[in-house]
Amino acid sequence: MKNILFICVFLSMASATAQESLDNLLKTFNSGSVSYISVQELRRLQVNEPIVILDTREKEEFDVSRIASARYIGYSEFSSENISKMIPKKDTPIVVYCSLGIRSETIGEKLQKAGYTNIKNLYGGIFTWKNAGYQVVDAEGNQTEKVHAYSKIWGKWLLKAEKIY
Repeated sequence: MKNILFICVFLSMASATAQESLDNLLKTFNSGSVSYISVQELRRLQVNEPIVILDTREKEEFDVSRIASARYIGYSEFSSENISKMIPKKDTPIVVYCSLGIRSETIGEKLQKAGYTNIKNLYGGIFTWKNAGYQVVDAEGNQTEKVHAYSKIWGKWLLKAEKIY
């Protein structure tokens, strides 16, 4: 019984430490200019409300896997003009994501400057989505365990997927 209690406490502390570390990482790189949405909240919204999910990663990352309903808009290829054609209503609920939520904040800021008023940034990005056990799909729409890990440095945050570089 003592061992089970120790394991539970250890796992809780490890989870809290990992969460705190992700919090610190995002506080270091993000300004908070785009409000976060948790993976759990996005999952709930996907089921109940129309929401546009935009993948702000590079094409090679998107081609490995993505959140099923996500549309590719890229990071280096991002264009406000293309988004205006894709999403003409400026109050459309939009969630942006990347690997961890850093690049997506930049794109979220650009969307806000373009007049979009209902933007959320997926906290922890596709890594946290996959770590939470939610599905991703490949280019053909088939469920996959593969996720592009961006780099070996950032890949340490992806815990429950097959890392592709």
